Amino acid sequence: MLKKSALVTTALALTFTGLVAGCGTGGNTSNAGSNSNTQSSNGSNGGSASSSTSHTITIWDSESGTMQNMMQTATDNFNKSQKQVTAKIQFYNDNAYKQKIQIAMGANNPPDIIFSWGGGTLKTYVDAHKVVNLDSFLKANPSYKNKFFPGVWGNVTFNGHVYGVPEGAGTQPELLFYNKAIFRKYHLPVPTTWPQLLSDVKTLKANGIAPISLGARDQWPDLLWLMYLTDRIGGPSVFNNIINNKPNAWSNPAVAKAIQMIQQLIRAGGFENGYAGVSADSNEDQALLYSGKAAMLLQGSWIFPSLKSSAPQFTSQDLGWTTFPKVPGGKGNPNDLMGNISTYYSVSSSSKDISGAEEYLKDVPLNSYEIKTEIQNGVIPPVKGLAGDFKNVPDSNFLTYVYNKAEKAPVFVTGWDQLLPPSEAQTLLKDLNSVFVLKMTPQQFVKSMNAAIPKS
Repeated sequence: MLKKSALVTTALALTFTGLVAGCGTGGNTSNAGSNSNTQSSNGSNGGSASSSTSHTITIWDSESGTMQNMMQTATDNFNKSQKQVTAKIQFYNDNAYKQKIQIAMGANNPPDIIFSWGGGTLKTYVDAHKVVNLDSFLKANPSYKNKFFPGVWGNVTFNGHVYGVPEGAGTQPELLFYNKAIFRKYHLPVPTTWPQLLSDVKTLKANGIAPISLGARDQWPDLLWLMYLTDRIGGPSVFNNIINNKPNAWSNPAVAKAIQMIQQLIRAGGFENGYAGVSADSNEDQALLYSGKAAMLLQGSWIFPSLKSSAPQFTSQDLGWTTFPKVPGGKGNPNDLMGNISTYYSVSSSSKDISGAEEYLKDVPLNSYEIKTEIQNGVIPPVKGLAGDFKNVPDSNFLTYVYNKAEKAPVFVTGWDQLLPPSEAQTLLKDLNSVFVLKMTPQQFVKSMNAAIPKS
């Protein structure tokens, strides 16, 4: 469920320890050779730079636009401050990067610092001992670790050990956007519970308004509904078991109940006619909202710049936002969020200068310069204590709301299709598509997904 905003490549995240998460030309001049078992200066496995030898470390990244320029400037500043380490950062678009890093990791010739979205792909590197355990680094730098939202670490924590640090892309929760003008016209309450949402749907449908816009053609927007409902019904432990490949984990009653509720919403006419052919990637779902043809849209906060560009008057006057409704009797916290919390950097275990790479991690990603730059560009860093910094920037109301919700979220889960192994994720999207066109029952969905769990 990767979706780019105008400024950042979206990130991924979970908030509770033990919940695993799912995932360049240029070679690495400093990391050729096999994995080392020596210790770096911070206690990590791998080689370390000597005091008399200058080393070059390479970083592969997948940022673009403003964020790419920011990372390049921060890297240049780092190089000016160093005598022993020179950092070279190279940028690739998402698809090119995924292909290149997969080849490089398979050939044991990756860069020193690896960009990732965390999750299943990163876990394969962990299992193959291709990335460094950063526990000692974080223990040696407690103020560095403590400056971030607690939720960033779950996405890169496996078996109680941390294998990545926040790289810099902004925090982007998924929210329920709504058209204030429509809600005013029909005297509707903003839904805070599932029954209230269904009541709003009934009123809107009766008045010829599509209650909810959905870009189901691209499949990943379907997943937002399943993730939120599963969490609201069963709490975070449901997906925790799924991501940890527990046998028959999809059989948790919360999953089938979530599918049942989705199909209840569909049969009630909750989505626009022809939603299976509407594209979110082309912003067609947004157009239905701001044109007044649909009243609500469940989407990532990353759509705000696009809405502002396409419909500035609507965005400034009639765009509302709230969190996903709670489910009465459910185990999930209504403040739990789905969406993106950060992208990550990990250190290759084949690097010849792990201590230099760790120095880069400590000094560059989300340093004071990057935090200031992100805020100026309407990007929310996953860093504590910044709420007041959004007061004097454009769209401060929206950004402050998003920041406060993200900072305080007890659980912040990213797209399941990014967290799960690729084959299981593909089955998930395919089966959800069948669910949303009412060609698969909750029981059939559960059975199919249990069969897709990787065998250990």
